[in-house]
Amino acid sequence: MTAPSITLKSLKAEPITPEAFAPFGQVIFASEDGALYGPEDAQLKLDEGIPRFYIMRLKSRSLSFHAITRHQCCTQCLGSLAGAEWFMGVAPPGDAEDPDPDSIRAFQIPGNCFIKMHVGTWHAGPLFTTPAVDFYNLELSDTNIVDHQTCHLRSRFRLEFEIVV
Repeated sequence: MTAPSITLKSLKAEPITPEAFAPFGQVIFASEDGALYGPEDAQLKLDEGIPRFYIMRLKSRSLSFHAITRHQCCTQCLGSLAGAEWFMGVAPPGDAEDPDPDSIRAFQIPGNCFIKMHVGTWHAGPLFTTPAVDFYNLELSDTNIVDHQTCHLRSRFRLEFEIVV
C-alpha cells in the first residue's frame, strides 16, 4: 500500500508591514538616534535565561519548507546583514500542539528592517534565493536546545509549502 501523496501549497509572499505582521510579531525599522523607548521598539521577552545575540551564516536555502518551529519561552529577533532580502513562513502563536496549516502566511522582508516574533509564533525560515546570507539573531543562549518545538508538516499534514514572489 502506498502512502498518501504530499500536497504542495503555494503561498504568495506579502510585502511585510507592521500591520500585516502584527499577529506574529513586530517589524522594526530604523529610528533617529536619541529617540526614546516606545511601542515601535522591539518588545522583548528574554527573562528566562541568558540572551544570545549572534550572527548566523545560512547557506543553500530555498523558498520551500516542510517543517515549522516555535519557541515558547522567549521572543526571537532576526534580520539580514548587507541589505539582503529574505522570506519567512509564519503562523500565529496559540495553545494547540500544531499550527493550523490554513493560517500559515509568507512575508517578503527587505534588508532595512528586522522582525521580532511574539513568543510562540510558528516560523519557517529565514528563506532566500541567494547562495548565502548572514543574519543576526537574538534569542536565549539555549533556545535551540530546550525551547524548540517543530511541527513536521509533511508527516503530520502531508503538506509542503512553497513561497512564490
